[in-house]
Amino acid sequence: MKKIIITLLLIIFSSSSFAAGSDSSSSSSGGSDASKLSLYDEAVSLVKRAGKLEKKEKNDKAKKLYSKAFSKFEKAYSKDKNNPDILNYLGYTSRKTGNFKEAEKFYLKGLNIKPNHNGINEYLGELYVQTNRIDKANERLAVLKNCGCKEYSELELIIKTRGVKVY
Repeated sequence: MKKIIITLLLIIFSSSSFAAGSDSSSSSSGGSDASKLSLYDEAVSLVKRAGKLEKKEKNDKAKKLYSKAFSKFEKAYSKDKNNPDILNYLGYTSRKTGNFKEAEKFYLKGLNIKPNHNGINEYLGELYVQTNRIDKANERLAVLKNCGCKEYSELELIIKTRGVKVY
């Protein structure tokens, strides 16, 4: 019994080492998941910094960071076209830089991949409020209604703040 357990452990550890080795060798070629993640993570960090600048009303600086983040998300998207989180951020950074048509396209692409993505539904709803399409914003709110998530209450508040009936 001990020999079987030791053999299994050796197999598990050797396959783990092999997997770790394959990740490191493919990352040096620039095409691994790790490189996608780092681009994504760098871009998310820029978005967070931009958000802090917005709170301090440094909107021009924030807009520049959103643009830089967009470029990084674009590169990440070129390597991973089926990631709704990347599409969500492409939409978000587009919206934050005033490109509402592009933002909507990215959000809709993301919803084609994952229709119940809470973040995309909330941000698309916010875009619809910004562009005075309250009926469409309410449609996004309806999608989020039973999620029990903060995105629902955040979108609901934004719609209510506009003085519009929420369904």
